[in-house]
Amino acid sequence: MAGVWMQIAWVLVLCSVCLASLSENQDGVPLPLKAVTSSTQGSPWPMPQSITVMPVVYNLVGESQFMFTASKVQCDILDSAFKRYLGIIFFNKPRASKRPRHAPTHLRFRSAATELRGLNVAVEQPCPDYPQLESDESYSLTISDTSASLAATSVWGALRGLETFSQLIYDNEDGQLVINKTSITDFPRFSFRGYLVDTSRHFLSMSSIFKSLDAMAYNKFNVFHWHIVDDQSFPYESKAYPSLSRMNAYDQNHVYTRENVKAVIEYARLRGIRVMPEFDTPGHTQSWVSIPDLLTPCYSGTTPTGGYGPINPTIDANYDFLKIFFKEVVDLFPDHYVHMGGDEVSFSCWASNPAITDFMTQHQYGKNYSMLEQYYEQRLLDIMADLQTGYTVWQEIIDNQVKVRSDTVVHVWKGPYPSELANVTAKGYKTILSTPWYLNYISYGDDWRKYYVVEPTLFNGTDAQKKLVIGGEVCMWGEYVDSTNVIQRTWPRASAVGERLWSSVNVTSLDDASHRLVEQRCRMVKRGIQAEPIVGPNFCPYEYEE
Repeated sequence: MAGVWMQIAWVLVLCSVCLASLSENQDGVPLPLKAVTSSTQGSPWPMPQSITVMPVVYNLVGESQFMFTASKVQCDILDSAFKRYLGIIFFNKPRASKRPRHAPTHLRFRSAATELRGLNVAVEQPCPDYPQLESDESYSLTISDTSASLAATSVWGALRGLETFSQLIYDNEDGQLVINKTSITDFPRFSFRGYLVDTSRHFLSMSSIFKSLDAMAYNKFNVFHWHIVDDQSFPYESKAYPSLSRMNAYDQNHVYTRENVKAVIEYARLRGIRVMPEFDTPGHTQSWVSIPDLLTPCYSGTTPTGGYGPINPTIDANYDFLKIFFKEVVDLFPDHYVHMGGDEVSFSCWASNPAITDFMTQHQYGKNYSMLEQYYEQRLLDIMADLQTGYTVWQEIIDNQVKVRSDTVVHVWKGPYPSELANVTAKGYKTILSTPWYLNYISYGDDWRKYYVVEPTLFNGTDAQKKLVIGGEVCMWGEYVDSTNVIQRTWPRASAVGERLWSSVNVTSLDDASHRLVEQRCRMVKRGIQAEPIVGPNFCPYEYEE
C-alpha cells in the first residue's frame, strides 16, 4: 500500500511541475495562461493623426466589380499600387467562416444596405520620379455610403493612404469583406523613417530584400538604408572596379549585380521608399583590399605585420579612386543622400605605420590621430560636394570635430543618446536616431514595448533643436542574421518604431498599442510576411503558408 501512495505522490509532483512549466518559462518569467486575442479589427497601424470611425458598416463588392480610379494625376506608381492593393484586399485564400472569439465590438455594428464599389484617388501634383526627404506624405481618406475618396498632394501621400484604406477592411463573422464609415486626416510626424539591413556579414537574397520592402510599406517606413559592404565581404558589383566583388565577395553567387541594385531601387520606388546606400570609410574597409595601396599596412616596430588597417589618408591617388568609385555610386543610386559611414576608426594601425607618422609630423598633428581622420573626411566630403550629392554620417564625424556642410545629416547610434542629440542639434545639423532601436539585439518576451516608449525629442534642447531631429531608423546588423531569419527578427518589433515615428506624440498607450499590434502582426502574416508572435500565446485567423 505504501508503494501505491508513493506512486501517487510522484504523479502529483510531476503534475505540479507540468503546471508550473505552463505558467512560467525556464527563467521563471510568468506566461499568460490564456491565448491573447486581438481586440481590434480594421484598426490601422500606425495610428493616423486624426481618425473618426462611425458605427456603420459597408459591404465591399466582389473583386471583379471593385475599382480604384484616379480622378486627377495618373502615373506608373499609382497604376502599380492599384494592382497591388487589389490583390492585398481581396485575399485569395479561403476566408474564416467562424466569428473569432472575443469579437470586437464594431463587428456588431449595424450593416448598411449599400455596398462600397471602389475608391477614387485624387493626387494634386504630377508624379515625381523618385521620393525625397522633403516629400509630402499627407493624405485624407473618407469612406461614406457607396463612395470612398482619397486625396493627397503627392503620389507618396496617396501610397500611404492606400495602405491605410487596405487596413480598414476586415472580415465580418460571415466572411464578408466590410469597412466602417470612416474619416481620416493623416501625415507623418517625422520625415525620415528608416530600416537598415547589413548585407556584408551575411548576404540577403533578393526575395528577402523585396519582402523587407513590402513590410516597410505596410508599416509606412520610407528609407531603406542598405549597408551593402563591410570588412567581411564586398557583395556590390562595381563597374569601374570589378575586382572589389570578384576578389572580396564571399563568392560570385553572393554579389549584387547592377541589375539587382536597379531592381531593388525600382521595387522600393513603387512603394514610396528611398534606397540610401552606405559605403563606410575609412574604417570597415578590409574587403576593399584588392585596390592597390588603398589600405594602410600595419607594422610591428619596423616590420610589416601583413595586416591592414583603415584607408591610408596620406596617398593622393586614393582620393582619385574614391572620386571615381563614388561617382559611379551616385550615378547608380538616385537618392540625394549617400551614407558615408565614418564610425569606429581604429588609430592603432595608422600609429604603427612609419609613412603615416612622418605625415603626422609634417602636418603638425602630433599624436592626435583624430586630426588625420578629419583630414581624410574633409577631402572625402569635398569629393561628395563636387558630385553635388548629400551625405549622411555616423556621429563620430561630428564628435571628432570634422568640418562638414550645414546640410549634413548626422546618424546617432551611441549612448547616452539624449546628450548626443543635444550636442549634434546644438551645432545645427539634421539628425536621425538609432541608438535605442538596434533590433539585432534580441531578448525573450515582448521587447517591442521598450522600442515603443522611446521619445526621440526627449533631450535638453530648444524647440529649434528638436525640429532638427528628422526621424529615426531601426537597425538589423548581420552578424547573426541572414535570409532565414531577417524578416522574423525584424517584424513586428520594427512596427513599434514605425508608429513612434509616424503617429502623434500623444499616441503612447502600450495597452491600446498591444491590441492593435496583434492585428497588424496577423495582417502581415496574411500578406506573406513571416512576422513573429508579439504578445505570447495567440493565433491568427490566417496562418503563414509558403
